[in-house]
Amino acid sequence: MKIALMDSGIGLLAAAAVVRRLRPDADLVLSSDPGSMPWGPRTPEDVTARALAVAEAAAQYRPDALIVACNTASVRALPALRARLEPEVPVIGTVPAIKPAAAGGGPVAIWATPATTGSPYQRGLIGEFADGVSVTEVACPGLADAVEHGDQEGIDAAIAAAAERTPDDVRAVVLGCTHYELVAERIRAAVQQPGLPPLALHGSAGAVAAQALRRIGELPDPDAPAEGSLTVLLSGSEGGLSATALAYEEGRLLQAVSPAH
Repeated sequence: MKIALMDSGIGLLAAAAVVRRLRPDADLVLSSDPGSMPWGPRTPEDVTARALAVAEAAAQYRPDALIVACNTASVRALPALRARLEPEVPVIGTVPAIKPAAAGGGPVAIWATPATTGSPYQRGLIGEFADGVSVTEVACPGLADAVEHGDQEGIDAAIAAAAERTPDDVRAVVLGCTHYELVAERIRAAVQQPGLPPLALHGSAGAVAAQALRRIGELPDPDAPAEGSLTVLLSGSEGGLSATALAYEEGRLLQAVSPAH
């Protein structure tokens, strides 16, 4: 079993780590183009072209499925990716977890990139899944870029600024960019109000990992032998996990339990 994941940068680590926990025997191919990150401010045509290049690099390794572990690429390029790769390779997109967050009744905050915040795409999801629930869209300028580069001061500043714009009564936060899942607990600490019940955080990594397994007819098996390999593609060339990737728990997990390619 081989599952590929793609993103502009290291946002794919969260979903890759979930796949690794669910199926330690799966071979993983991580394909990204960090030099072009962030994709959010780019035109839809540019994002589509870059996403196709990253996906096609992964497709050379003949994966059984491809997870588009990037909200921006899923919004801008999913139809093009599916047209290029399916039905040979099932393509699983990433959707902000607005539906499960709203199911709790709210109030809900959606943290996302400035390009996604207020977009017709996100507004459509809110209208479809959170009708009647109090929802606040919170733009997080600079957060994904700071996470990508391991800029700790930048991460703290971006989280603090977004927390200031998050209403105090919010009970759930949707992490609307895959990079944010790598600093989820720092987000929780910034938003959690003293004396209130624990804040619920809703990322997408678990859902896309489970969907990828369903699409290829496999079940989770966390006790399978930890024999799955790890291939890292940077702009189409084989490399390794960066020092920044290894600064996050998800990156260290992948390195620790994956035999060398």
